[in-house]
Amino acid sequence: MQALARLHVLAAADLVHSDHLGRPRPGLGVTSRLDLLAGFVAGGSKVPGPVLAAIVHGELLALMPFGAADGVVARAAARLTLIGTGLDQKGLAVPEVAFLRQANVYRAKAAAFASGDPDGVTEWIVYSCQAIEAGAREATGIADAAG
Repeated sequence: MQALARLHVLAAADLVHSDHLGRPRPGLGVTSRLDLLAGFVAGGSKVPGPVLAAIVHGELLALMPFGAADGVVARAAARLTLIGTGLDQKGLAVPEVAFLRQANVYRAKAAAFASGDPDGVTEWIVYSCQAIEAGAREATGIADAAG
């Protein structure tokens, strides 16, 4: 929870009044859903890293816990999840490139996840894993160009 609050402080510093930085918006179930998500991530689940990152990303997009800069927070939290699970220990993969290149697909798949429909959740997870793979290829290209 503290990591999400810190991410929001950084992402929304110029977007919202300082009293709202790092604080979840009031709303039915926002705090309890964040608590559930934090418990799921910290609980040592046996969920593979890419799937866990997709769930973190999708849930934060669906919940919009802060009301501003939620997309940036969701993508950063997913990136930190990839690092924390050891999948991308150095944080070199850039799945955000795939998300930005396919913004309409990104929004549609995120909406499918938010619907809670099992097929929509599956679509989001597969799409997120494909973006991670594309992000790894992108990182390789960047490294190759740097020599």
